[in-house]
Amino acid sequence: MGEFELIGRYFRSTALEGAGPTEQVTLGIGDDAAMIAPAAEKQLVVSTDSLVLGTHFPPDYVPSNIAYRALAAAVSDLAAMGARPLGFTLALTLPEVDEIWLQSFAEGLAEAARDHRISLIGGDTTKGPLNINVTVFGEVRPRNVVRRSDAQPGDLLCVGGPLGDGGGGLAVALAAALPADLDDAARDYLLQRFWRPMAQCDLGLELAGVASAGLDISDGLLADARHLAEASGLALHIRVADLPCSQALRFWPAEQRKEWMLGAGDDYVLLFTLPVASIRSLEIWKSQGFDVTVVGEAVVGRGIWLDEGQGLEEVARPAGYQHFQGNNNV
Repeated sequence: MGEFELIGRYFRSTALEGAGPTEQVTLGIGDDAAMIAPAAEKQLVVSTDSLVLGTHFPPDYVPSNIAYRALAAAVSDLAAMGARPLGFTLALTLPEVDEIWLQSFAEGLAEAARDHRISLIGGDTTKGPLNINVTVFGEVRPRNVVRRSDAQPGDLLCVGGPLGDGGGGLAVALAAALPADLDDAARDYLLQRFWRPMAQCDLGLELAGVASAGLDISDGLLADARHLAEASGLALHIRVADLPCSQALRFWPAEQRKEWMLGAGDDYVLLFTLPVASIRSLEIWKSQGFDVTVVGEAVVGRGIWLDEGQGLEEVARPAGYQHFQGNNNV
């Protein structure tokens, strides 16, 4: 099977090309490049993510799951900026043409596209070691962009959902020293959170123009909080007792839960700062079903500080995954 037949068979479908809004996509799959026309008074937001076997996902995987995970992780960057998804491209490198693998991958990709309301508008396929590269495009009004750099002292530090599920999900995926009493419901929930995370696009749209700063938690709370603190030139105080935790994660001891909530990554929930003047928005969002929690505050200073019930202590150790430094979490 040649490249164009492969694309036509597995990636030219209504399920993928019509999964999201199409009014801004003026030219999709089939030409040398795609074309997007943002709505009036809006700007394009673009982000690219690569998933590499052994670095971002373990060798024992289902193709549909890794396709879903690849697109959701990329779309999460749009959610972090307060952008509405418009379309995505896929660059897929494969060691060989395996039609069973491709069918499963295409099905998972179509599910993720539908769930995140985003259409496939182009891409590329080539032969080589497995690599999945997704580029996403969104739109946002310039005044509503949620950046990392605009947090202010006194702002509340908030998260958009439970933390640590990515770490717990990876442990379940690897069958690594699981609790003896871990039940099927908790196991299934954590596997779903690891393989099929849902980008918080709807929450991101709510944060646009309201949150002072934000990003998504992909490298771990401490690592991503440090990114936000450094970009904004301030310190962040985090109360460990206030970190939200799913019921599924409570099968593990408290110390393990804390380690995952602070540093495991792959949660893909939003971390954001909120001016105190906008605190009423939290109750509105909660009433709408968003699982938002205040976990700390931004203050004058530098660094990340944890309060574990015995006063604040600065976090000095490296946190989160760093490429090219040998700390592979998978």
